[in-house]
Amino acid sequence: MSTAADAAPDAPTVPDFATVFARLKPHVRALDAFLAAQIEAFDPEVRDMADYCIDTSGKRIRPALVFLSGWRDEQVSDDLVRVAAVVELVHLATLVHDDIMDEAAIRRGRDTAARAFGPEAAVLLGDALFSHALHLAAQFPTTEVCLLVSAATRRVCSGEIIQTMRQGTGSLTREQYFRVIDLKTAELFRVSCLLGSRLGGYEDSFVEAAASYGRQLGIAYQIYDDLTDFFGDEHRIGKTLGTDLISGKWTLPLFELSDVLPNAERQQLVAELKGQADPEPARWARRMRELGVFDRVEAAIEAHLQPGETALRQWGDLPPVGRLSSLAGVLRAQLEVLRAAAR
Repeated sequence: MSTAADAAPDAPTVPDFATVFARLKPHVRALDAFLAAQIEAFDPEVRDMADYCIDTSGKRIRPALVFLSGWRDEQVSDDLVRVAAVVELVHLATLVHDDIMDEAAIRRGRDTAARAFGPEAAVLLGDALFSHALHLAAQFPTTEVCLLVSAATRRVCSGEIIQTMRQGTGSLTREQYFRVIDLKTAELFRVSCLLGSRLGGYEDSFVEAAASYGRQLGIAYQIYDDLTDFFGDEHRIGKTLGTDLISGKWTLPLFELSDVLPNAERQQLVAELKGQADPEPARWARRMRELGVFDRVEAAIEAHLQPGETALRQWGDLPPVGRLSSLAGVLRAQLEVLRAAAR
C-alpha cells in the first residue's frame, strides 16, 4: 500500500484540521476539562475504560463544528461546551463499535478499546458512552437538545446497521453507500452545526444553512476518509488502514474502481469483498492509481463541498461563516497531500 511516506519530496505541507482547530484552544480546553469530569459519573469498575476512550488525542471535529457554528466572540459558552461533549461522546461510542466490527487494532495511535478490553466489554462500553451522552443532553432546560441528539444517534446506528447487513455480501449499491455515510457520518456533522448555531442564538434560516453545510461537509469528509484507507499513512493518521476491503465494505473508491476494471479483475475484487478470496488492498490501490480513480473520487468530494459552501454564502456577514467555510478548504488541502501519496 502506498503511504504518505512514499510521497515526492516536494509534496505540499498544508494545515490539517488540528492546526485549524488550534484557534479554538480555550474552547477545547474547556471541553477536555468537562469530559474529564464525566469519568466520575461512570461506575467505579468501568471508569478506567471510559477514561481510555475519553482522551484528548482526537481531532475533535464535531465539537469544533459546534463551537464554530455558534461563534460570536472569543468567550467560551458553557452551553456550547456541554453540547460539544454530547456529540463527542456519541462519536466516541460509534468508534468503539466500528472498531469491533472492523476488527481494527489501532485507533488514535494506540490499541482500540476492543483490543484493550475485549470485544464483548467494548460493546457495552460503547453503549455506556451513548447513554451518558443522552444523560447530558437531558440536562438542558428544554427537550430540544435531547430530541435532536437522540434522533441523530438513532440515525447513526441505522447507518451502521445497513452497512453491517450488507458487509461481505457484495450487494451494497452506490446509492446505499451514500445513504450509509449520510446517516453514520454526516448526521453528526449536521447536528453539531445545527445545535451550535441554535445555542449560539442565530435565526432559524441560518441554523438551517449551517446544518446543510455540516451535512455536506460530513459526506465529503467520509469519502475522503474512505480514500485514506488505500492511500493514507497509518503512523500519521493514527488508525488501522486497509480495513474496508478486508471487512468486505464497499466504499466510493471501490465503486469507482469496479466501474473501470476489466471484467475478470472486477470479479476478483467482488470475490475479495465477499470473503471468497484473500484481500489485496495494495494491489487495488495500485490499480486505482493506474486507472485514475483518485480523480473520480476527488470530483465526488467537490460535488458535496460546493453546495455546502453555497448554503452559507448569503450569511457571509455572520461571525461563524468564515470559520466554518475554512474547513472545506482544509479538506481540499488534505486531499492534495493524499494525492501526493497516491502518485
